[in-house]
Amino acid sequence: MIEPLPRVVAEAPDRPELAGPDHPIRKVTRQIAFEPDAWTPERSGKVAALFDAMASEWHARVREGHERVIDDALERGGVGGGLCLEVGSGTGAATPRLTEYFDGIVAVDLSMEMLRHASVNQGRQACADAASLPLAADAAHAIMHVNAFLFPSEVDRVLAPGGSVIWVSTLGDRTPIYLSAEDVAAALPGEWSGRASQAGWGSWCVLSRA
Repeated sequence: MIEPLPRVVAEAPDRPELAGPDHPIRKVTRQIAFEPDAWTPERSGKVAALFDAMASEWHARVREGHERVIDDALERGGVGGGLCLEVGSGTGAATPRLTEYFDGIVAVDLSMEMLRHASVNQGRQACADAASLPLAADAAHAIMHVNAFLFPSEVDRVLAPGGSVIWVSTLGDRTPIYLSAEDVAAALPGEWSGRASQAGWGSWCVLSRA
């Protein structure tokens, strides 16, 4: 069961309309989450090349106010302590906030150029495919996704018992890489429960195994 929490951070006007249900990346996001064979070496290489090419200007794509939904998820999601794995960390916009809640951070991104352009160097960084994470089983107390693809089997393998999956979409259902809270819970192996809400332009959920 996912408990909907009331919004406490108002939505600002003029939310960018980047993507809808028919956006190509939206379709890829669903395929990766629900079809294990959808993520191929060819697709991984294309995505890495795409984000490598955007890395030098990625800071301009991090919109003012995106931190509100991240902060809301961390403050009201009931998370904290232990090791946090940040999947799709990009240039590190969310990393400083995670250090306030967790004892250690491992930031992982498929794009080496994204990691090279990271504005901060807090915790450990690894260039790796999230379909094959460089962590041992049960190693992470939380796994953070901000506008990142979901690889359910790896999340299930790496997340420690009692750990949490934090899923943040900074533009809500207009985020190109987007799944609803219900979709995230349905894609993950087993039964999951948690909290979900909206903040600013975005939406979030924090889930743990029921």
